[in-house]
Amino acid sequence: MVLLVVGLAVGAFAIGPAVAPARVETVRVTERVTVGGATVTVTAQGPTVTVTRTLVGGLTGEVSIGALLPLTGDLASYGENSRAALELALTEINDYLKMVGAGFTIKLVIEDTETKPETADAKLKSLHARGITLIVGPQTSAEVRRIKGYADANKILLVSQSSTAPDLAIPDDFVLRFCPDDTIQGPIGPRLAKELGATHIIYVWRGDAWGDGLYRTSSEEARKHGLTIAGEIRYAPEKKEFSAEAAALAETVRGLIGQGVQPEKIFIEYVAFGEAVAFMSAAADYPELARVRWFGSDGTAQLAEILQDPKVVEFVAQVKWVNPLFAPSENEKTKKVRDYVKQKLGREPDAYAYAAYDILWSYALTLLQVQKVDADLVRRVMPEVARSYYGSIGPVVLNRAGDLAGADYDLWVVQRVGDRYDWVKVGVYSFATGTFSWVPGFSL
Repeated sequence: MVLLVVGLAVGAFAIGPAVAPARVETVRVTERVTVGGATVTVTAQGPTVTVTRTLVGGLTGEVSIGALLPLTGDLASYGENSRAALELALTEINDYLKMVGAGFTIKLVIEDTETKPETADAKLKSLHARGITLIVGPQTSAEVRRIKGYADANKILLVSQSSTAPDLAIPDDFVLRFCPDDTIQGPIGPRLAKELGATHIIYVWRGDAWGDGLYRTSSEEARKHGLTIAGEIRYAPEKKEFSAEAAALAETVRGLIGQGVQPEKIFIEYVAFGEAVAFMSAAADYPELARVRWFGSDGTAQLAEILQDPKVVEFVAQVKWVNPLFAPSENEKTKKVRDYVKQKLGREPDAYAYAAYDILWSYALTLLQVQKVDADLVRRVMPEVARSYYGSIGPVVLNRAGDLAGADYDLWVVQRVGDRYDWVKVGVYSFATGTFSWVPGFSL
């Protein structure tokens, strides 16, 4: 019985919140073991197990962890999803730390980056001035690129749930990312275009660190497949009005059709954030743009703002605009996060909200191991802690650059569900095989 109870207590430090207190029958056992440089006393009496932890020079008090989230701006709904997931994780973590007798609790300090790199920079420096060196986020690659130099120089750890730009995949820096980089996402669009028999691809994209990186990886793949790049429209990330861009896109499509290219062989890949609402509203004014195939990205998959504009939602549903988003594994934690966010916000969370949940848990479990707030030590230990933690996204295995090593991608479109429109998962892209599978009854 001693071995059973002690084993459960030690295991809790490795696998986190999935461990529940053991149930034992009418015995009283006390045993002391050493875990992570500290002494743990385990006492079982009747149906309860009490775990107390006597720290040896370890963490005490409140440990602040910052979160840089886009609560306003082009990705506001994504930021709201991540905040809700973090709030759930925080409650669970502090209950867990109390249960195991840890000498510390976690405090989460959330700052709104407005989806702007310059604001993320100011907010990071504000957090640093308050002594906070462990950060969840930021959400976008443009924000990460802007603040990375400061973070590296000052040993501030950034663990992003959704930055995917390939050029930020740098070993041994102070940036970890619980998502795959866009060398995995980039090929999906051209591979789908080829599978559908398209011959011409037109790129429209947001000209920032993320958009430029995704365009490069996608266009390289398009050339490998012999697709003709028939147009390229890059716009400034701060742009809000797109009548000129939509007109140029329609003109390109009309020109191809005039040359004898069938509309179904024309493939538009549009890479954007929340400004997609304004762009799609302008695009909906051109009938020829409703005749061609559309593909998006993880910057717009499940974006709540798309559903809030009647003109836009009808257009994207009509063209079956496919948007990929890396796929979390389905497990009890995934369901718990999904149910919490849906109850709180009335919508299903994006994959990056699950990643945010896992990041905060990984921070807490790593701090239990290292027993000090040392960003350099935490960044070196966290990959191993995360590897033994099965999260709401599933296995958290980071590659040499500190990014999620690989993932499949769910494929999302907007469809009418009952009396309203909603995002619906219609397929999966397999990372291992490079192939697509679709739900029964769906076709492009």
